[in-house]
Amino acid sequence: MGEKKIRILLAKPGLDGHDRGAKIVALALRDAGMEVIYTGLHQSLDKIVHAAIQESVDVIGLSIMSGAHLPIARRLLEMMETEGMKDVRVVVGGVIPGRDIPVLEEMGVTGVFPGGTTFDEIVSKIYGAFDMEPPKLFKKTG
Repeated sequence: MGEKKIRILLAKPGLDGHDRGAKIVALALRDAGMEVIYTGLHQSLDKIVHAAIQESVDVIGLSIMSGAHLPIARRLLEMMETEGMKDVRVVVGGVIPGRDIPVLEEMGVTGVFPGGTTFDEIVSKIYGAFDMEPPKLFKKTG
């Protein structure tokens, strides 16, 4: 029997209507051996937390293109603490200025993935959060 698969819930909080990147990342995470649950567009934080509990996920991934990543992440982490979700990691991707990365990490966000982050970097960070070795996504040829 193989290692336990990481279960990740990907969500688009708020009114952000751009989800192409989230869908592509979801496919990459699935191809890397994770179980991915995608909640779709326009999700409230209450719905995200409820879905994460229902699905018994290991990670909540937020895709945020609106620039509201700091208040959204702060509120999500507060709600997770209230719900006793101390073992669930949070990762955030999207339009995130470099100056905000350490702020998110200090809040307790496990991984921050601004535009241009490679799939290998995302996968490695998530697997590393569980002391697991990620599979190789891309094999070099030639």
